[in-house]
Amino acid sequence: MSKKLALYVRLHAKLGKEAALEAFLKSALPLVENEPETATWYALKFGPATFGIFDTFMDEHGRQAHLTGKIAEALMANAADLLAEMPVIETVDLLAVKGQA
Repeated sequence: MSKKLALYVRLHAKLGKEAALEAFLKSALPLVENEPETATWYALKFGPATFGIFDTFMDEHGRQAHLTGKIAEALMANAADLLAEMPVIETVDLLAVKGQA
């Protein structure tokens, strides 16, 4: 069965917090490795202060578990310090996927 659902989260670092946000995202990998229902997880950098997270799930239960999991908890706990604005979280339905499930 292939991945069907995803989340896309856009993050904008506060001025002077770009390196801290990048380090935070890199440090989150061990947290998501403990989420069996998160099929794939990517931390992204679009530019000096613009970052993102893209992750995929087999079903809605996995997506909801991730949204209430350790990464989401840590991100919201650090949002006031690291982010210029609240994260924009978009739910995504994947239409086609190349790669392993």
